[in-house]
Parts: sequence; C-alpha cells; structure tokens
Amino acid sequence: MSGSPKVLVVLTSHDKLGNTGKPTGWYLSELAHPYAVLTAHNFHLTLASPSGGPAPLDPSSIDAASEDSTSQTFLAEQSALWASTAPLRSFLGRADDFAAVFFPGGHGPMFDLAGDATSQALIQEFVAKGKVVAAVCHGPAALVGVKKSATSGGGGGGGYYLEGKKVTGFSNAEEAAVGLDGVVPFLLEDRLVEVGARFEKADEQWAAKVVVDGELITGQNPASAQGVAEAIVKAVAGV
Repeated sequence: MSGSPKVLVVLTSHDKLGNTGKPTGWYLSELAHPYAVLTAHNFHLTLASPSGGPAPLDPSSIDAASEDSTSQTFLAEQSALWASTAPLRSFLGRADDFAAVFFPGGHGPMFDLAGDATSQALIQEFVAKGKVVAAVCHGPAALVGVKKSATSGGGGGGGYYLEGKKVTGFSNAEEAAVGLDGVVPFLLEDRLVEVGARFEKADEQWAAKVVVDGELITGQNPASAQGVAEAIVKAVAGV
C-alpha cells in the first residue's frame, strides 16, 4: 500500500428503528468528526455499506448536531460520500488495500451489521492482516459476532474475536437515557460482555471514552468519535 493511508468506512444500510415507525441509520457526528481528523492527516476514505448505494443518515443526528459546525459543514459539502456507497462484498479479499476499517455508530448497525456475515468475514481479514479495526458508539455492534480465525491466531476454534479484549461502546445507561433500551435488538454493553470482552466506560454518561487494545480502537459515544479518529491516525501514521 503506497501513497495516502486508506480507511474503509462501513455504514449501515438499515433505516428503521425497530417497530417504532421512526427512521434510523448512521450518526452524523460520528462520521463528520473522524472525516475532519483523517482528511487533515491526508487519509483517504472509501465508504461501503451492506447493500451499497445510499446509506441512511439518521435525521435525529442532524438535529443533535445543529450547532456543531464540523457536522454541518460535512453535511453540506460531503453528501456524495454516503449517497453512493460501494457494496460491502466488493471489499472481501482487499484488506491489503487499506490501513484500517472503521464503523461509525447510529442505531442502524445494531440491526444489520451485528449479524452481517460479509462484514464479519471482512473484519476477520483485517485482523489477520494486522490492520486497525475501529468503531464508535453503536459501531462496535459490528464486532460482536466476529469469530477468531486460524490466520488471526485464534486457531479456528470458534471463539469470539473480542474475547479478552478491552473495548467500549454505547453503554446500557446511555441507551436507557435515550429511551431505546426496549427498542434495540440487544443492549450493546451486555452483548460485548457476553462475548468475552473487557468492557470499559467513562465515569459519566456522554463523556468521551476511547479504548485502544493493540490494533482494536473503540469509542463509547458521539463525544468519542474525534478521539477514535485521532487514535487511528496514531496507530497508522504514528502521529
């Protein structure tokens, strides 16, 4: 891999919030802030989603970022990025093309990426190649079903990739605070613990928390998105 470091950004294709009748998708600030950090360090981002094509942006995340200039600039200037994402399957076997894979949050990943076999195979490939695997907020839902593979040192025994790893993600308390603990298909904090991860969280709800365990980088909530991107830059470029 030569030239600018490349990051594969995987967005959700899911746009319905359970049976509430409300829309969901990926969360604006959790891509906007990493985009600003990564492009400032000359990283190149490629966007993908399970279905390809338009990736649904959660409208509530636009409202939440109404006074966030970074998110509003990104929304106004970069919509082509998520209007025509590439199908995730087209990146299988191409981990060598990228320095990292990154999963932004929003509730969408809880419904599709958490059980997506293509996404899981892709993560296995990145792990086997020693690439950075990063996720923020509900993005770590994409990691919960990933199994260890023989090439990643797991022996192919079927254990979970996250077993024994330090990780964070959207906490049970934060899910309850937004009133969606009864809507999501599972509680992310609980599931991360169930697959053997060593879950960490900030002392206070909504505070930034970034956890780095080798090549695995996770952030707890929207406030953690910038820190996750900064950790990606440090891991890949050493700055």
